[in-house]
Amino acid sequence: MPEQWTDGLNPPHGGQLVNRMAPASEQAALQREAATLPGWSLNHRQLCDLELLLNGGFSPLQGFLTQTDYESVLSDMRLANGLLWPMPITLDVSEDFARGLNVGDRIALRDPQGLNLAILTLSDLWRPDRLLEARQVFDSEDPTHPGVAYLLEDSGPVYLGGTLTGIQAPVHHDFQALRQGPAELRRLLAEQGWQKVVAFQTRNPMHRAHQELTRQAARQTGAAILIHPVVGQTRPGDIDHYTRVRCYQHLLQRYQGESVRLSLLPLAMRMGGPAEALWHAIIRKNFGASHFIVGRDHAGPGKNALGEDFYGPYEAQELVKAHADELGIEMVPFRKMVYVAQRGRYLPAEAARSDETVLSLSGTELRQRLKQGEEIPDWFTWPEVAAELRHRHPPRHRQGITLFFTGLSGSGKSTIAEALNARLLEQGQRRTTLLDGDVVRRNLSEGLGFSREDRDRNILRIAWVASQISRHGGIAICAQIAPYADTRQRARAMVEAEGGFVEIHVSTPLATCEQRDRKGLYALARAGKIKGFTGISDPYEPPKDPELTIDTRDVSPDAAVDQIIHYLEQAGYLRPRHLPRDAANEEAETRVPLLDRQLTVR
Repeated sequence: MPEQWTDGLNPPHGGQLVNRMAPASEQAALQREAATLPGWSLNHRQLCDLELLLNGGFSPLQGFLTQTDYESVLSDMRLANGLLWPMPITLDVSEDFARGLNVGDRIALRDPQGLNLAILTLSDLWRPDRLLEARQVFDSEDPTHPGVAYLLEDSGPVYLGGTLTGIQAPVHHDFQALRQGPAELRRLLAEQGWQKVVAFQTRNPMHRAHQELTRQAARQTGAAILIHPVVGQTRPGDIDHYTRVRCYQHLLQRYQGESVRLSLLPLAMRMGGPAEALWHAIIRKNFGASHFIVGRDHAGPGKNALGEDFYGPYEAQELVKAHADELGIEMVPFRKMVYVAQRGRYLPAEAARSDETVLSLSGTELRQRLKQGEEIPDWFTWPEVAAELRHRHPPRHRQGITLFFTGLSGSGKSTIAEALNARLLEQGQRRTTLLDGDVVRRNLSEGLGFSREDRDRNILRIAWVASQISRHGGIAICAQIAPYADTRQRARAMVEAEGGFVEIHVSTPLATCEQRDRKGLYALARAGKIKGFTGISDPYEPPKDPELTIDTRDVSPDAAVDQIIHYLEQAGYLRPRHLPRDAANEEAETRVPLLDRQLTVR
């Protein structure tokens, strides 16, 4: 088996990082060549992968994996030459793009704006078994796992492998002083005389417990601290990296006289648990770390469809520790830190006495508090960090929200949505945008048909617009049939990354909708003149757990609006109408009780 690492801080291959950028003198000619080549526009994940392939963050990789290397990684967590590598780094493309490509072809890889970043010399083209990949890499076929979901729902069916020639690094306009590649960061660490460096991986804001943890790791190892957060692609619903980096910068000021550096990692996480932890360790070795903190359930994706953890709590630590000698990087286990009220400071959980009051708050609980507008306790984080989080996640009455109506044609959803929009505008508390299904079809989705694919595309376009409205604190009111449960779930995930989401099922039965039939559509569908009509010749999949259910046989539009307004007030998205404005403001800043998930209106 080949040696994984050489001495000191050096990575494989004779102590050289695998930098795939062409010399500056050749880049103009490569740009001219790339303009003549077939080009693939990289998505966000592929863009992150390309950057770390080009700058050496993914050393020893020379490019996107060949089929032989890919199959070896899946079966043994090693490249075909025996070097340890646990995560397949592949370029997935569409069938249309792959059609006509041959081994030896050169392909331009472009960012979403069309800028040529690299040329891939194609050595392999194959159609993988993505279900097998999910099982081998993530030990799961459950699509609630983000990595599995990407493989089975979003990835292209054809993989391209080959070597890369970099033309230009991906462009970043934010936090440029904190974006060091492996070679630059290793040089900076060496200039500071840091022989030992302990790296801390995070995709969340850091708080007082994390600071104390890194301090203890530094004292334990005699190392300087490298805070190395992921700012590429993380788990859906995570706090955006702009907010997180500002939090890290504030926290940095709380390290008094200690050797600590902040640098950003443009990694696309797979949330792959143990395999991902091993991958993170290799990457941090490439960036100059001698030690790496591995957490409990490191890079875990949360719960599966059965409500169980995907991985054991210490599997990641065990796997990294088992390969530590081969990697040449020492694993430092993440110790659970708790706040001991009697002593007024953080300690490892095992150091607290049984008669002492210990306090802790998980990342999930923090996100819930931010979402609900609840207090962030002083013992948990520093005031300046809390202020940044509150700026990004204001009280609920100022948070964006999408009200997503779904139901059969003629169910009354558009009528209720219009009445709700008018009522909210009358009250004047919030800015609203009404995205009615028919109006959107004319203005946003003109040209789309009514196939399953086009219907999904239409709903996801609406969801994207709604997410942007929510992101900026507005209320988006969407009214469309949206017949398919999985598409509605994708819409929810898209919106919840930016704000709140309330699904309102207008459950009026088919028979009543047919009786109304003001447009005559049901009659045409029954006569076979309209194909694929929802409820007649195409299914409608009712929501299983909507926030609100309204049957308009028994509820007038005004009464339905009253119920929705009541729900929004209870949830904190609107100030209660009976309170004076100042008192309402004060109440909205305090704790908002969690609501039962479903409210049925008949």
